[in-house]
Amino acid sequence: MKLEELAAVVDGQCQGDGEIEITGMGTLQSAGAGEITFLSNSKLKSQLQACNAAAVILRQEDCSVWDGAAIVCGDPHAAYAQVARVLDSTLRQEPGIHPSAVISDHATVGELVSIGANCVVEADVEMGAGVVLGPGCVIGQGAQLGQDSRLTANVTVCHCVQIGKRCVVQSGTVLGSDGFGNSLEDGQWTRIPQLGGLIVGDDVQIGAGTAIDRGALGDTKIGNGVVIDNLVHIAHNVKVGKGCLITAGFAVAGSSEIGDYCTFAGQVGVAPHVKIGPNSIFAAKSGVTKSLEGGKVYAGFPAREIKEHNKREALLTEITRMRQKLDQLIQDR
Repeated sequence: MKLEELAAVVDGQCQGDGEIEITGMGTLQSAGAGEITFLSNSKLKSQLQACNAAAVILRQEDCSVWDGAAIVCGDPHAAYAQVARVLDSTLRQEPGIHPSAVISDHATVGELVSIGANCVVEADVEMGAGVVLGPGCVIGQGAQLGQDSRLTANVTVCHCVQIGKRCVVQSGTVLGSDGFGNSLEDGQWTRIPQLGGLIVGDDVQIGAGTAIDRGALGDTKIGNGVVIDNLVHIAHNVKVGKGCLITAGFAVAGSSEIGDYCTFAGQVGVAPHVKIGPNSIFAAKSGVTKSLEGGKVYAGFPAREIKEHNKREALLTEITRMRQKLDQLIQDR
């Protein structure tokens, strides 16, 4: 694709030779002939001096250190994302059903679906148009998959789970597994049947190796536009608001509620039955033990507002330093 065409896609200004043919993308260090890269952090602009890319996406203020072809725009990272979608060379399954797939006669399969090798689609499943199932996927009885949703290899969707439109689910993920429900009866843990479901909204991304449990009573719910990383566990009857960003190692216990547009860094844990307000941000390894207001940044265990957390950490550091000085004074006597 010509550079000037890509510039039009991202609503940027083409600088230099707009006829350059762009065939791929690379990093500032690796991009070469025919490839485009991007500079989103002006602190790294010195790297442009050794860059061999055919073109760079950058801001106007960074053009002084790059005299080659470029796309100039206000947000190079967003432009990079758009260009990546245009140049995406990921192999896609063609519409059709592999001969080894097992599909119930009572399943409803939309137009232009793609069902890979060794898939199982049980009775009363409803699959919208354009759905893609990678090899080895299992879709349980009564599940619903919205239009243009894509499951990569070996995804399990349990019975009666509802998945919205344009969702992407990565390999090894299990949606609608039984929650951790047990009752201690006569000194023995006895399983409680999980009678609820799981509802996943539209445009949700779910990473590899993630497990989202069905409700014990009522449904677990994931809002529209939520992005979930690899190796995440969401327990029964949790409600995740729209637009949340959840990174790897996150775990939330049963019946907690997370407001819209919250962000969780790696390995955050959330206790059961708590409510987190919208637009909250949690630093890595935070532990949420009680309900928290929205619109704030939290850190630590238990999670506190980050300013309070940092003060406590500074105080502990100072106490440790004072203790070391005192020990030294005692030794010198």
